[in-house]
Amino acid sequence: MKYVVLYETALDARAKVPQHLEAHRALWQKFHADGSLLLVGPFVDGTEGGAMAVFATREAAEAFVRADPFVQHGLVARHSIRDWHEVLAP
Repeated sequence: MKYVVLYETALDARAKVPQHLEAHRALWQKFHADGSLLLVGPFVDGTEGGAMAVFATREAAEAFVRADPFVQHGLVARHSIRDWHEVLAP
């Protein structure tokens, strides 16, 4: 089982990204280095925005959301954590 975090971008997020990007990047690098963050990135369709991250545990997904500067500073309008039964990789 994997755990997917989905972010919906706040309307005014674009203006706030530069001041919080380095802290956000440092956070996902920390989670990736310890093996709990498997994949992360923004959607590129431009109309919807948002981002997705895949975690090895629900606890890691929840901890990431709690600590994420993008969440703390209102760049994320809404988020969800979904259980995901990934079938290609063990």
